[in-house]
Amino acid sequence: MSENKIPYKIYLEESEMPKEWYNVRADMKNKPAPLLNPGTLQPMSEEELGTVFCKELVKQELDNDNPFIEIPQKILDFYKMYRPAPLVRAYCLEEKLKTPAKIYYKFEGNNTSGSHKLNSAIAQAYYAKEQGLKGVTTETGAGQWGTALSMACSYLELDCKVYMVKCSYEQKPFRREVMRTYGASVTPSPSEETEVGRKILAEHPGTTGSLGCAISEAVEVATHTEGYRYVLGSVLNQVLLHQSVIGMEAKIAMDKYGIKPDIIIGCAGGGSNLGGLISPFMGEKLRGEADYRFIAVEPASCPSLTRGVFAYDFCDTGMVCPLAKMYTLGSGFIPSANHAGGLRYHGMSSTLSQLYHDGYMEARSVEQTAVFEAAEQFARVEGILPAPESSHAIKAAIDEALKCKETGEEKTILFGLTGTGYFDMMAYEKFHDGAMTDYIPTDDDLKAGFDGIPRFPGNLE
Repeated sequence: MSENKIPYKIYLEESEMPKEWYNVRADMKNKPAPLLNPGTLQPMSEEELGTVFCKELVKQELDNDNPFIEIPQKILDFYKMYRPAPLVRAYCLEEKLKTPAKIYYKFEGNNTSGSHKLNSAIAQAYYAKEQGLKGVTTETGAGQWGTALSMACSYLELDCKVYMVKCSYEQKPFRREVMRTYGASVTPSPSEETEVGRKILAEHPGTTGSLGCAISEAVEVATHTEGYRYVLGSVLNQVLLHQSVIGMEAKIAMDKYGIKPDIIIGCAGGGSNLGGLISPFMGEKLRGEADYRFIAVEPASCPSLTRGVFAYDFCDTGMVCPLAKMYTLGSGFIPSANHAGGLRYHGMSSTLSQLYHDGYMEARSVEQTAVFEAAEQFARVEGILPAPESSHAIKAAIDEALKCKETGEEKTILFGLTGTGYFDMMAYEKFHDGAMTDYIPTDDDLKAGFDGIPRFPGNLE
């Protein structure tokens, strides 16, 4: 199809929406390492994981073989309220940059939660409801996941308990109130409500918290409250599976117009958006059907891929969760209170970590002020105020487009615009007032986290 025939926004018909999730692990030669029981150092069984997670989600978590998993009709019906999400050609940004590159973004902010997180929230809430549970517990960083889960639980009439990272709880009161509007209880983490929260506060007085802290609290409450299970918005295999609708829709839309991306970019915290966006494209690369360049973009203040180590580590600060093999800064690493709260996690998805370790994708870290410069530039020409997390991908996309300007190459760039930034105005205010700073951990800062990584034969050797 000729270039002038490609619209600004490409929407799929309802009949074109994917009816199955794609499981990239089925095409991986080197599968993600299994979760380990921290006591026995043996792979976690379905029964063990079932004390924390819903039964059906445990099956999805452990499934390395089935490439496609059918999406239940009730979830498809919910998806139709806000999906398919548009694939947008960034014509105005291209013109502003004077680049020969073609830039596309998959926009996931067209729902009340303001992000892609709703794709997995409704799936996890659905399986909890099917199991006959009373409610679920979770953590949230920037608040997008907590908002999405509160919406899904409200829809399915489930109780929802959210532990929100303290710095985000204080920075984003309106995000907190949206969760409460949908019926969720929201607690700043670490808190005095849990044993692990009290322990963290005793060891780190005045801490602004982290996703690892909030996970510990949510897991403790889930495992000590009858009729509850824990659900997670990123990192886990099951979450990347549910988020594959992002990449599948993007690929269907691009194939429809004969578009093939050369570079695919996603922000990287725990891996949900990045994994969901790249999955079907990565599958083609793994099968030898096509080649793409994948770029994970993370904050310089929490650089798990670019400066972390590939090892088994606890998924949470309180060390109550299973061990996962991933690129990690150590479960005790508490990042600075930067404004991309959804990316403040010490580790990376085991699936993405394995793909990165095997050389299938690359990673880079970017500083906070540069991210907000890119966000502002994007907002002024494309008309969407992006979330700080998404703006990491925007920064890398602009950088790649400017490289094309220098070389004259007409590459096609696809990035994930994970959500909107309308609840992040305190961050934008600090940026505009010149009060935003860039914190990059020193090697000594990182060493403190690395020192807490479990030592056993085959790990960190």
